[in-house]
Amino acid sequence: MTRTMPISLWDASAEERDFEGRLPEGETFDVAIVGGGFTGLSTALHCSEAGLSTCVIEANHVGFGGSGRNVGLVNAGIWLPPTQVREKLGTTYGPRFLQRFGQGPEMVFDLIEKHQIRCEATRQGTIHAAHAPSGFRDLEARWKEWNSMGEPVDLLGREEIADKIGTDTFHGGLIDRRAGTVNPMGYCRGLARAATAAGAKICTGVKVTNLLKQTDGWAVETDRGHVQSKAVVLGTNAYTDALWPGLNKTYTMIHYFQLATEPLGEKAAHILPERQGLWDTAPVMFSLRKDNNDRLIIGSMGKVIGTKSSGLSQRWAQKRISKMFPDLGRVRFEEAWHGQIAMTPDHLPRIHTLDEGLYTPIGYNGRGITTGTIFGQGMAGLLTGMDPKDLPLPITDVTAVASAPLMSRFYNLAFTANQFIKGF
Repeated sequence: MTRTMPISLWDASAEERDFEGRLPEGETFDVAIVGGGFTGLSTALHCSEAGLSTCVIEANHVGFGGSGRNVGLVNAGIWLPPTQVREKLGTTYGPRFLQRFGQGPEMVFDLIEKHQIRCEATRQGTIHAAHAPSGFRDLEARWKEWNSMGEPVDLLGREEIADKIGTDTFHGGLIDRRAGTVNPMGYCRGLARAATAAGAKICTGVKVTNLLKQTDGWAVETDRGHVQSKAVVLGTNAYTDALWPGLNKTYTMIHYFQLATEPLGEKAAHILPERQGLWDTAPVMFSLRKDNNDRLIIGSMGKVIGTKSSGLSQRWAQKRISKMFPDLGRVRFEEAWHGQIAMTPDHLPRIHTLDEGLYTPIGYNGRGITTGTIFGQGMAGLLTGMDPKDLPLPITDVTAVASAPLMSRFYNLAFTANQFIKGF
């Protein structure tokens, strides 16, 4: 497969090498994995380490979907406050989910260390910034819950958070010291390298066209041939297509865009000096971080409209940076891109058994790095005999979200309007 333009800054700047592989046509595996992102590669790594023969089939290149377009915040994989998690999942799965997903960043950084993954990893925490007094009140309530659980999450007032970010435009914030940042494409490629070293086969530029159930497993048909497998894991999340009927209607798909500035050097030394990444409490979420070359990466919900050098998204980003950091002056943007997020109605991910020996974790709600890594380990456990009741979430049936297509269009319009209003 011939690569042309990078899909994101992370694709262009990742130190880990790109990966290409051919389909082992006609071979038989213990598990075939559709999708070469965080979920698929974590599944492949953990399955291979457990002694299962594994084949990853990626339609484009490793990290092509949400994994290579991610913001790169290694947050605990929890969107909701702890109380709501317990209310929704009950007394057994609620505490288990909070514990395992709270430990998600540690799992990611342990894998990075173990396999020496070159991905600009920093572990200085992440910041959840209050966009308004109401946002600070919400963060204060979350902090009280995390504090009662003994988690290293601190509440900072307006002046303290200004020192951490380099601007006084936020009303305070939470700093989660479990968390950190990575180059997400670098992490993804590093997982591919580690999985391959453990024995997994990874093929790229191969699209799965059909899954045929057989008496002893599955025939995985592709546009380059087929493989046989005892079990199949779909690791496609927000990039799920019509391969399995109805699966892409179980979530609302939204876009998230980002723009990266040129390296700013000492001019940006006061901005996020400890290199935490941040996101805010606004209904239309905003994110900001720096990479190792002192680029600012700024993002929000919606698609890139225009290009990196002109258009609505570029104007929005320029104005937002100017408002927060007026001393920077006008900046030049080097990259612009967007990706897809699978949002579930209750903001919790899912694990589905689609048929005997056919599984999918899905609906990550923008927490792909930790969630995909954790679920990859969980899939390996399930396929090597673990009791399904020991998973961090119960296995559930597929339920279509009837309003999903309409809501996706509505959100796209709303996010475009937000760029228009704030870009002028």
